[in-house]
Amino acid sequence: MSQTESTTELTKTRLREPSKYNVIFLNDDATSIEFVVAVLVGIFHKSSEDAAEVAKHIHDTGKAIAGTYVYEVAEQKVTETVANARNAGFPLSLTLEEVE
Repeated sequence: MSQTESTTELTKTRLREPSKYNVIFLNDDATSIEFVVAVLVGIFHKSSEDAAEVAKHIHDTGKAIAGTYVYEVAEQKVTETVANARNAGFPLSLTLEEVE
């Protein structure tokens, strides 16, 4: 192949940020606020004050966002939290919601 016959092909790749997901705590009548605060501090790395505010919001409104993460991190935090809740005898429920 001669130099005049060669072609150069350029490919454009668009990178986009990975989707983010909210980790949402759901209120129940059995899980203690103290346990929720401990999980928010221990797993979600919130300050004690912020954790108490989120726990109160969960109690008052029925649910609250604990944090927003890429899917894998959000899923891991849900798994850890539910495992800790079950080990402590609490029926705590969480859900993930994609951020639009």
